[in-house]
Amino acid sequence: MSKLTIPIGPQHPALKEPECFIITVDGERICEANMRLGYNHRGIEKRCEEITYIQSAYLIERVCGICSHSHSTAFIQAVEEIAGLEVPKRGLYIRTLFGELERIHSHLLWLGVAGHEIGFDTLLMYSWRDREIVMDILAMVSGNRVNYGMNSIGGVKRDISPEQADAILKAMDDLEERTKYYIELGLQETTLIKRLSGAGSISYEDATRLGAVGPTARASKVDQDVRRDDPYAAYAELEFNVITDDHNDVYGRTLVRLGELMESYKLVRQLIKNMPDGPIRKKGPRKIPAGEAISRYEAPRGEDVHYVKANGTDKAFRVKVRAPTLANLSAVSKMLEGDYLADVPIVIAAIDPCFSCTDRMAVRNIRGGATEMHNPGSLRNFSIDWYRRRGIDFTDLNKKLMKRLERV
Repeated sequence: MSKLTIPIGPQHPALKEPECFIITVDGERICEANMRLGYNHRGIEKRCEEITYIQSAYLIERVCGICSHSHSTAFIQAVEEIAGLEVPKRGLYIRTLFGELERIHSHLLWLGVAGHEIGFDTLLMYSWRDREIVMDILAMVSGNRVNYGMNSIGGVKRDISPEQADAILKAMDDLEERTKYYIELGLQETTLIKRLSGAGSISYEDATRLGAVGPTARASKVDQDVRRDDPYAAYAELEFNVITDDHNDVYGRTLVRLGELMESYKLVRQLIKNMPDGPIRKKGPRKIPAGEAISRYEAPRGEDVHYVKANGTDKAFRVKVRAPTLANLSAVSKMLEGDYLADVPIVIAAIDPCFSCTDRMAVRNIRGGATEMHNPGSLRNFSIDWYRRRGIDFTDLNKKLMKRLERV
């Protein structure tokens, strides 16, 4: 049978964000899988060079809505290291608490998405129903379900009251009981086991060689976790297990996330029980002294890396974000080799991808050979001109929209 090349994306029902996977199949089997990045760009790194550190902390949290606290903490930790700022212990505990609450809501969200990708929509409904419990807790303490705005340079913005602590503990008890059911389902439901087993296989050696991180790596027996290996916030004072599995496939990644949910419940209880008294933040300087730092954070998807270079002003000289999805994408091509075409959606979903966290862009002048760097204003004008040359004038569209609003 002759080979056939099938493009999946950048716009495709199986993808929630624009990305392109070029799949070569021989019948139903995948022979080769390549990908093309760069369809989504928001200019966050560049924008952080033009606004203050306080404004950047607000913006960097919007790199991702699911792991917003991860990016916010990673960035602020780097700034605090450069400034030599010691965060009060209670502030570190609250930061860690929000990190684990975010991990719970992220893993429950992923569990539902995985169920949906294989046609198990009942699992989607159940896990997303349970996710509402932790989302309500996040909203109760921070005021927001996503983009919590808890971090500030030098600590956190909001404290935890005794009543809120009791509500959090009650929520952990409820979620733990429900997660036990999901673990039982994962271990005993024959259809689920057979559908996920063998899909997206990658060996320990390949996972290590390709730099996989997070549950993707730990499901191939790669025993690494930044929380244990390079402790930050309050993790050095907490006891927890790093969950690994040796199935090396999507089924293993499911079991790892379920195991991590149980560990997160234990961590939240420790944080509430051992929460120290005292201030939650220390006032930081407006201008950060010259220096540079790399901050590592174990986000729900894996290791998140932020690099910050300061030049003595109130604005960063350079900000660089390496989201965990970028680290895991190299492994996806290897996972897809030899799989069936029908496995593509769940294999990609199994790394819990966030392409808007991952994509970066530079504009290259083909004739001159130089690389052009845009600021937000020039990038906006470039986009308007690009569409205008193709017959779409947003100026007229905005005028029509304003007239309609005036009539309303």
